[in-house]
Amino acid sequence: MSADLPRSRAIAARVEVLEQTGSTNADLRERAGDINGWPHLSVLMTTNQTSGRGRLDRTWVAPAGSSLAISVLLRELPADPAARGWIPLAAGAAMADAVATQLPGHEVAVKWPNDVLVDGRKICGILAEATTDAVVVGSGVNTAMTTDQLPVPTATSFAVLGVEADQDRLLADYLRTLNAHLVALAGAADDAVTSGLHSAVSARCATLGQAVRASLPGDRVLEGIATALDPEGRLVVSVGGVEHAISAGDVVHVRPAGN
Repeated sequence: MSADLPRSRAIAARVEVLEQTGSTNADLRERAGDINGWPHLSVLMTTNQTSGRGRLDRTWVAPAGSSLAISVLLRELPADPAARGWIPLAAGAAMADAVATQLPGHEVAVKWPNDVLVDGRKICGILAEATTDAVVVGSGVNTAMTTDQLPVPTATSFAVLGVEADQDRLLADYLRTLNAHLVALAGAADDAVTSGLHSAVSARCATLGQAVRASLPGDRVLEGIATALDPEGRLVVSVGGVEHAISAGDVVHVRPAGN
């Protein structure tokens, strides 16, 4: 990966490229205490992450050079703590937009809350972690991964789709849109509906309209139809006409809507 990244550096406050690391999120959390050295929209990235983590503490490992690990430090956060739940959703929508720009002709969407899918297969996972006064958003994008290297049959990559990812363009597009979502949210007094963030995320969300199975805390399982996102970004699932708002849990698409 080229360390030049002119487009990305024109947007980010700081970009540091590591040859190898265990986890860009863990590294950036350690640096977050240096407010002056690592301001809002600072980026730490690598193509060789050896101990990545996904949601629900799942491990995330990829062969060296086959994927892009990106962590972004966000300091300009919504004043309302409840609105900060929109940050990972905004990141998913922003990354989906960035991926779609380089994959015309493919269906790019987000599985709630923020897995990016291309033609129904996962190309990117996102994990947001809070520090004392900031949020670190980590993304793992399958760039040069071959078919044999894919971790599961339901995954994909730019290479599998016959495209060489422009990593500088991908990062720049992602940062620009993510920051725009956060600026709009702040300008609307942290109201995701008024800011347009709710509609932007909903438009990219492949989960809406699907039959889903949600594994919830306490070993509870909820099965129904995902109908909407509520004003707080929670997934609304209708079970026998009764609506349930899910803020955390593992959601699986049971079948395509209408099948």
